[in-house]
Amino acid sequence: MQKTLFDLHPSEPLPNLLPKEGYVYYSPALFDAPESLELFSALTSSLQWQADELWMFGQKIVTRRKVAWIGDAGCSYTYSGVEKHPQAWTPELLLIKNKLEAFSQASFNSCLLNLYHDGSDGMGWHSDDEKELDSQSPIASLSLGSTRKFAFRHKKDKTTTSLFLESGSLLMMLAPTQEFWLHSLLKTKTIAAPRINLTFRTIRTRSKTQ
Repeated sequence: MQKTLFDLHPSEPLPNLLPKEGYVYYSPALFDAPESLELFSALTSSLQWQADELWMFGQKIVTRRKVAWIGDAGCSYTYSGVEKHPQAWTPELLLIKNKLEAFSQASFNSCLLNLYHDGSDGMGWHSDDEKELDSQSPIASLSLGSTRKFAFRHKKDKTTTSLFLESGSLLMMLAPTQEFWLHSLLKTKTIAAPRINLTFRTIRTRSKTQ
């Protein structure tokens, strides 16, 4: 019998979207349309957005997609060979964080935001398994803006599954999902509107790992 989100949120049990070796749950409309639009506007203007920088095959790649890293003090994060230092929480992000923590009954000390200008911006296959991340903590992913297709692929047998992430929706990924599955935001020529994705995480700070 598959787990549901009953243990995390008893009043709204949700089905597991993965067939095996992981737990992913989707809740549409955690924020309604007016709330989502207001949050999108506030986050666009209140954060210091920067082009993402990645190291691939020994070369530094600067993406069109923009990112912002937010977190408590000490929550530095290394992704593709580039260390990111957190910006401070804004009132809007704290509002979102508090709602997600209440819904998931988990706590988060950091958030990675991605700003996709349109469907030509995407994210290749990867797992959120960097050494700084607490592998047992869930990752809560909130979508604002345009609806985009999000896919999972099993690392060994290449089984795939996908869904469309709507504005205001929450996707929860629980252990051991990152160990066995890759995920990707698929590119498309049919989407002209922007999207912001917020992934709330738990970073193992230096004080905890020493």
